[in-house]
Amino acid sequence: MDVYNNVSLQCSRLTTNRYSTSFTLGIRSLSSRFHDPIYAVYAFVRFADEIVDSFNRDDAAELLAEFKRDTFLAIKRGVSLNPILHSFQQVVTTYRIEDELIETFLHSMEMDLSDREYDQQAYETYILGSAEVVGLMCLRVFCEGDDPKYQHLKQPAMRLGSAFQKINFLRDLKNDYFTLGRIYFPHLNIQEFNEESKRAIESDILKDFKDGFAGIKKLPKGSRFGVYVAYVYYLALLQKIINASPARVLEERIRIPNARKYSLILSSYVRHSLNLL
Repeated sequence: MDVYNNVSLQCSRLTTNRYSTSFTLGIRSLSSRFHDPIYAVYAFVRFADEIVDSFNRDDAAELLAEFKRDTFLAIKRGVSLNPILHSFQQVVTTYRIEDELIETFLHSMEMDLSDREYDQQAYETYILGSAEVVGLMCLRVFCEGDDPKYQHLKQPAMRLGSAFQKINFLRDLKNDYFTLGRIYFPHLNIQEFNEESKRAIESDILKDFKDGFAGIKKLPKGSRFGVYVAYVYYLALLQKIINASPARVLEERIRIPNARKYSLILSSYVRHSLNLL
């Protein structure tokens, strides 16, 4: 089993590396004992998202249902021939990640199969499942069984996940609307996306960031710097979006160049080392 466990983890690492340089850099900034568990969580989330976003198949609902069934079967059996699910079930068992978090995440993926416009309640439900509970899965890993600490940091972790997701929504407005036919922000008319509506979204994100940052400072030492790196990266991304016109946000996917990412990591390390968070 050791060989298969290692092969499965390598699949999760490869998935993360290929899909997101930003998350890979964030994970590498964590204590080494957290690398593989967070790779496994990311790969699981990424594969579910691929089913509803990228496969573009008529049987996507069936595929997602199979993925959900196989996920809980893997957790029950303690093994799966799907290496991504095998790695994920090990993390779920080791860190006691609740079935409720997994169910809530997969429910948001199911929403993507049919919902195209969101009211406030659906928007909040989607963010809860697609981002906030993923943050809680990671927090379970970081707290390593310390439930009082987990409960204390739960709300800030959810707010940080919410901020990250809303930024993704903003920079993916073009693709979400014109390719996938979705608008996540409630009551947003894409044809009337202007400075006023853009500022309202950005203000909401900044509030989430403020609430989330309070929790970063209280994270266990082994995870604090890595989460801070993710926070700094997304804050820089938000600032770039704030400085962009509404037309530019609709025309292109705003990005942070790799050189700038490495610069952010270096400056974050200095601040972290000097205890300036």
